[in-house]
Amino acid sequence: MPLPQPPDIRRRRLLRDASGAALALWGLDAVADDSYPSRPIRLVPFGTAGGPIDAIARVYGEAMKQRLGQTVIVDAKPGASGIVAADFVAKAPPDGYTLMLTLSLTHTTVPLLQQKVPYDPVRDFQPLTKIATGGPMFVVPAGAPPNNLREFVEWAKAKGRVTYGTWGNGSAAHLFGELFKRQTGAPLEHVPYKGEAAAHLDMFGGVLDTAWANPATARTHLQAGKIKVLGIVGSRRVGTIPSVPTFTEQGFEGFGLDSWMGFFAPARTPPAVLDRLVPTLREITQSTEARNKLLDMGFEPLGSTPDEFANGLKAEFPVWAALVKAAGVTPE
Repeated sequence: MPLPQPPDIRRRRLLRDASGAALALWGLDAVADDSYPSRPIRLVPFGTAGGPIDAIARVYGEAMKQRLGQTVIVDAKPGASGIVAADFVAKAPPDGYTLMLTLSLTHTTVPLLQQKVPYDPVRDFQPLTKIATGGPMFVVPAGAPPNNLREFVEWAKAKGRVTYGTWGNGSAAHLFGELFKRQTGAPLEHVPYKGEAAAHLDMFGGVLDTAWANPATARTHLQAGKIKVLGIVGSRRVGTIPSVPTFTEQGFEGFGLDSWMGFFAPARTPPAVLDRLVPTLREITQSTEARNKLLDMGFEPLGSTPDEFANGLKAEFPVWAALVKAAGVTPE
């Protein structure tokens, strides 16, 4: 026959069971402060396996394993400009075992440019930390005449038709390309590709006149003597190519909006889980290995709090909406 339990133990058990029942009503797992994580964590990066965000996710995954004591499985789910990956995470159980590392477009431009997105970028996610900012660079072949954006506009007008390649309709590069076209009257024609590598191959082959590139790719081609970098979008220059001025510095308005990279969990993830995850991710972002990886990719490391990330997202959403309108890009 079991021994009777003291009243304080009975009370604690009742409270624990009541908490578990309440969490269950919300579709959550009852997680004790010291129980998470008790099994492998799935990390879903934006883009394809082997891509740049996947590479950064693997750096974080290994560091998380060391700090949290559980394996982190990096599981890319490419497709539809990140919609497939974002929808998977949005619908995952909010227990801290499914996370997303993504770029800003899944939570800003994609919902603005797609008429039917299967997730809400605010209600369906818990922001964890914005780990870095960065922006696309406007590049031309090394042999092209212009050396800055003003010279490019004059060259484009004299040429009469200039094609520019991006990594897809609705991408930040597309939006800023169309804004640049509207502001300057340059005869630019957008050519979307499935990735920047394909666009660059066509530019080097003479099929395209110019293209956009992420800072890491731009630095590689610049060091090889293949391109000139005319300007970078965003509020600041990047440390990897500090000689490249921003569009704003060259007198163009509306180009100071930063693209970013950040971690999300499903909405209603328990506070006890966030208390383990957020400090861990922010600590990793300040580590030498993660910072070097982000810098090598052309990003400026940050490491925000969840509130800073959430407030920033809410504040910038109408700014992205204004950019979509100013660029004249319509929803598909």
